Amino acid sequence: MKKTPKISEAEWEVMKVLWSKSPATANEVVKVLSKKTSWKRETIRTLINRLVQKKAVGFEKKGRRYHYFPLVTEAECVKAETKSFLKRVHGGSIEPMLTSFVEEEKLSDEKIARLKRILDEAEAGDEDKK
Repeated sequence: MKKTPKISEAEWEVMKVLWSKSPATANEVVKVLSKKTSWKRETIRTLINRLVQKKAVGFEKKGRRYHYFPLVTEAECVKAETKSFLKRVHGGSIEPMLTSFVEEEKLSDEKIARLKRILDEAEAGDEDKK
């Protein structure tokens, strides 16, 4: 299994653009991010280059332009970031995190029912492994 690269908060913004539209040229990424951020063109290009070095983004040269595309899925990155967060903040245990969220957030009946279904499915999966 390949290791998902660690992506900074700023790099996430670039990845979001590429996950929504790829392949994309650097100019296309700059155009999207210039509307959402105050970053300069050079900053965005630096972020793209960092993502290429981290092997989170690949590219194909077409004429004089480079077309960039994600090498990792959004789901892979979310999973890796979630594990990293759990390890840093909750010692790798999901229980304190869930407890914290449930105690701090007002959950609708629909969200509570969904959480119960997820937990029931997880419990049933554990039973199958025994």
